Amino acid sequence: MTTTTMTRHSTLCALWNLFISYSFLNSAHAFQVSHHTAFTATHESYAPVTLRRPTTGHVQLPVTTSRRVVLLSLSPSRDESATTAVVVASAATTSVEGGTTTVVAARKMDELVFTFNKVVIDTVYNLICLVYPVTGGDRDYARFFVLETVARVPYFAYLSVLHLRETFGERHLGDKMRTHYAEADNELHHLLIMESLGGNASPIDRFIAQTMAFAYYWYVVVIYFISEQAAYHLSELIEDHAYETYDNFLTEHADMLKSKPVPEIAYKYYVQDNPFLFDLFCTVKERDAQGNFSNRRPQLESLYDVFVNIRDDEKEHWKTLCNLVQYDDMNGVENDKVQPTEPLIVAAASSSS
Repeated sequence: MTTTTMTRHSTLCALWNLFISYSFLNSAHAFQVSHHTAFTATHESYAPVTLRRPTTGHVQLPVTTSRRVVLLSLSPSRDESATTAVVVASAATTSVEGGTTTVVAARKMDELVFTFNKVVIDTVYNLICLVYPVTGGDRDYARFFVLETVARVPYFAYLSVLHLRETFGERHLGDKMRTHYAEADNELHHLLIMESLGGNASPIDRFIAQTMAFAYYWYVVVIYFISEQAAYHLSELIEDHAYETYDNFLTEHADMLKSKPVPEIAYKYYVQDNPFLFDLFCTVKERDAQGNFSNRRPQLESLYDVFVNIRDDEKEHWKTLCNLVQYDDMNGVENDKVQPTEPLIVAAASSSS
């Protein structure tokens, strides 16, 4: 058996093990309960309503009052002896029409899947930090090259699955596909900027980045087939790490970055190119003083400004992913209401029948 064949065999085995582990965790919470608790909203208060409805899966329960409509995505309790499952949900006001306010509760991640995703992403991120510590030197660009190579892979994976679903007749996926393409294009330009700074100069760095990207691509494809929410949550965690990484880099090395010129590829992308794709991936925009949605138009005077915009791009990706995880909608809530995804809290309480 050749070295290449052994490498491929090892990669396939690793991916299969990850698939089996994830499938088990994703289905481990499917236990039957006899009661669910929803929340109705009257003015600013929330009162629990117990519903007798046997189920083995997730349920969406619209509860309407004279003032508000609350839509909850409820998950069954892991304790089959429980008679009531109380889901603690945070609600966000999304629209006011004709005196009626619509409130949609943020969907939360199953605790096991949430924890598993966080362990996977944090472990990979910590390994990258160990191999590529930030020092303020040229090796920092190698770290960012590796991060950007991996960070853009999920958008390819989403598109691969969505294209396949579209091929088999699903015709409502256009908005997601266009947005994910714009996100991939944005991450590509981050990568090109790091390459222009010498981040891919070492063949070892290229090998590490490309190997991680290859394995992660297939992993995300499998997860996206199983659960879009879980796959989007993986990327939400990655983009959050990316934002923090760039924000710390800007804080610690501002003077050095301000002394360096703007790379040509950065100026072309942020200033000269048609902003259509740039605007397309910014799905959760801020409002200006007049209440209108504003478009980012970067101003670049130094390398510091370039990294400010890269950092802010990662924030835009994060907001979109949070909305997709929590509301299955890229425009789920507005800019100032976006919050990180939380694990599902299910409190079991016994009650007399």
